[in-house]
Amino acid sequence: MVKMNQTETTNKVIPKKGTWMTYRPDVKVLDCTIRDGGLINKFKFSDDFVKAVYKACIDAGVDYMELGYKASKKIASKDEFGIWKFCDEEDIRRVIGDNDSPLKLSVMADAERTDYREDIPPKSESIIDMIRVATYVHQIPTAVDMIKDAHDKGYETTINIMAVSQLRERDLDEALEILSKTEVDVIYIVDSFGSLYSEDIQYLTAKYLRYAQESGKKLGIHAHNNQQLAYANTIEAIILGTSYVDATIAGLGRGAGNCPMELILGFLKNPKYHLRPILECIEKHIPALRSELSWGFDIPYMITGQFNQHPRTAISFIAENRSDYTNFYDSMLNCD
Repeated sequence: MVKMNQTETTNKVIPKKGTWMTYRPDVKVLDCTIRDGGLINKFKFSDDFVKAVYKACIDAGVDYMELGYKASKKIASKDEFGIWKFCDEEDIRRVIGDNDSPLKLSVMADAERTDYREDIPPKSESIIDMIRVATYVHQIPTAVDMIKDAHDKGYETTINIMAVSQLRERDLDEALEILSKTEVDVIYIVDSFGSLYSEDIQYLTAKYLRYAQESGKKLGIHAHNNQQLAYANTIEAIILGTSYVDATIAGLGRGAGNCPMELILGFLKNPKYHLRPILECIEKHIPALRSELSWGFDIPYMITGQFNQHPRTAISFIAENRSDYTNFYDSMLNCD
């Protein structure tokens, strides 16, 4: 598991990028409400809700909106999942048109779960602007090929190394070394389990930046809220030099959810960003979603976050309407 070097972080002052009264034009905000939120409801959002998020992102000055996944239809069935699991061009254009706006659109492609050569067309034929490759460290060779494929087709690209909190240090270093030599534009720190603390963010940001800056790449942050730290960790990453920031409206996302868009836009000082459209979207659409879906901080998610474990057991616990938290805690304590 990646661990912070206590001597290094206590004896070295990590330089801050900007002050509370300034802003960095290089900071970009990416909304992943539909993509991460889709993990809760199998991507079966109404067209009206997707349109509302799209409009809110445009009016709020958000830089990117992630619509969902480019999942393989050989693995995932269109009978089981909604259209945002696959993000076919005709479905995107039917719902949001030709995107005649400054907002850029992105989709996520999982390593080994995407038929990227066939299903991702050249950029000249697509409404999508960015391909975000998600990978576990053992899938890095596939991820590298996916990056090259998307880059050669004309897309912006990012790479999300998942479950970084469980990686061995040498594996992470090797992955970052390999990725620094690819065409990828942005390398993301991903707190998949919501287990990272501010000291971890400081350590990882410094590490990732060493590899990214040497090859002219930017750094991103994607945080989960298991321990109510997604917002704080995102701010920490920004202050230390991260440029790309993931957030979701009302924190909508798998399990404990993500860094709330309304918080991050309230923090950023760039006058291009506007909070009111996000609040309006929450007011009009989130109460109905909360009556159907469950997300956000809860004790079981806190426990899996503290134990640095995938939240699937917490998701099952909550789905069963259980409240025997001590039994759940003891079961995690006794895990091998």
